Amino acid sequence: MKENSGFSSCTLSYDMNTCFEKLSDEELMLFENNKLEVTYKKGEILCKQGAFASHITFICNGLVRLYLEDEVNTLTLQLIPSGGIIGLTSLTKNSNIFHYSAMAYQDTTAQHLDISMFHHLVQSNAAFATEITNVLCDSTLQTYGRFFSFMHKQSYGRMADTLMCLATRIFNSMEFDLPLSRKELADLTGLSQESVIRILKKFKDENLIEIEGKTYRINDGDKLNEISQHG
Repeated sequence: MKENSGFSSCTLSYDMNTCFEKLSDEELMLFENNKLEVTYKKGEILCKQGAFASHITFICNGLVRLYLEDEVNTLTLQLIPSGGIIGLTSLTKNSNIFHYSAMAYQDTTAQHLDISMFHHLVQSNAAFATEITNVLCDSTLQTYGRFFSFMHKQSYGRMADTLMCLATRIFNSMEFDLPLSRKELADLTGLSQESVIRILKKFKDENLIEIEGKTYRINDGDKLNEISQHG
């Protein structure tokens, strides 16, 4: 099966451990002494757009949705699985707020890391700062790709994108239990709920996928990748 390019994927394929490996034992101890571990239930808010940013959040386990919002609308930016991090955009100069909201899509355990300590490590450890910069750049490219997909791909291509991203980047399996409702899946793909239901039925009828309750199985990843590329 050909690998999805990830250009318009729903999340990044980075491993924050690569960043932490650049820290000395003394620097890692700073993390240990300046963290707070919190458990969130599905639907609870981890951070709120516009709120004061006192911390960077590392996702130990679970699944989190990042989104922009106003009084009427919301726009999903990314899904953050276990090993992901939230709040890096708040590290920029003169920025002390969260630029998006984050909500737990399933029960999630997170570690809040003091942002002042994070600033100190970025300034004092060049290798760590380089890895953090790489994550921010990849995140920017991933967001560009999602908006390109929204603007130029048909609904079937968007859905194929999302299903392959969930399988290969979120759950790392062609069979997975999806904690998202049809409405949440619609928000993620930028489609209406009715379109999501119709497309999933077509993919099932063509034996590209199977769905039983919350369990999804990808039967033909190559075909979904083809639809993603040309849809």
